[in-house]
Amino acid sequence: MSSIYWKEINSFFSSLIGYIVIGVFLVVLGLVMFVFPDSSLLDFNYATLDQLFQVAPMIFLFLIPAITMRSFAEEQQTGTIELLVTRPLSDLAIVAGKLLASLTLVIFALLPTLLYYYTVYQLGSPKGNLDSGAIAGSYIGLVCLASVFVAIGLFASSLANNQIIAFVSATFLCFLFYYGFDYFSRLPVFVGKVDDLVQMLGIDYHYQSISRGLIDSRDLVYFFSLVALFIALTLVSLGRRKW
Repeated sequence: MSSIYWKEINSFFSSLIGYIVIGVFLVVLGLVMFVFPDSSLLDFNYATLDQLFQVAPMIFLFLIPAITMRSFAEEQQTGTIELLVTRPLSDLAIVAGKLLASLTLVIFALLPTLLYYYTVYQLGSPKGNLDSGAIAGSYIGLVCLASVFVAIGLFASSLANNQIIAFVSATFLCFLFYYGFDYFSRLPVFVGKVDDLVQMLGIDYHYQSISRGLIDSRDLVYFFSLVALFIALTLVSLGRRKW
């Protein structure tokens, strides 16, 4: 698995992919947090990083599928998938290596945002007047969210030979699991009956729960279960070549 992991990391940073991903993420967040007047924290009357954790999932909806779209689609398109699977590695090790490499790139993109935390910490009155517990929970929530999106992206990439199709499919699935269940819960057929249950099936419900600073084991189990589900689906998709 480590060989696949380092191969993917090297491919990210030996080309412009890794740098573009990190750059786009930081530029968009910087504009939202410091430039755009409606969301600039400099115009707020209290110290908060809510803007970061509200905007980051929307950026992930497009950024993570862009990272994962080449994982299997490119290799199937170029035929290198056959070379990959002839290595003495299980399908699970291949998928896990690619998942961890993509997640590592996302975490690299998140690390510079700690400067935003330091900035808001210093700007607080008094200094440090900041809900650090909720912020820590939000970062954990972002990593869990990124893990699910990466797993979804790998699954979508394993289904297609074309990277654009993989990107569009992954974006749609990420949007569906993040926002879709909340929209479904507002349908008349669910309102007042099982709308709360339908909301609990969506990622946004559990992400918002962790962002409050309370790490609930039910939220963690939900995220781990989704990651495991899409890893299993990816393994089934890759197994098609053996059928």
